[in-house]
Amino acid sequence: MKIKEIRSMSKEDLNSKLEELRKELIKVNAQIATGTTPKSPGQVKQIKKNIAKIVTVIHEKIKEVDSKT
Repeated sequence: MKIKEIRSMSKEDLNSKLEELRKELIKVNAQIATGTTPKSPGQVKQIKKNIAKIVTVIHEKIKEVDSKT
């Protein structure tokens, strides 16, 4: 996901996407733990990066609202 796409999403969309990515990360980590190889080796890293991007944008939006009041 690109940061522009993430910034254009609403808070509800961001929260749902974050939950979806966390579930996917758990699933991939479980596959690795059982010994099966994931579809692509860089998948875990990419999921973690996307989670970090979404969390960052959520915090930015929270700060933006706080600074307005």
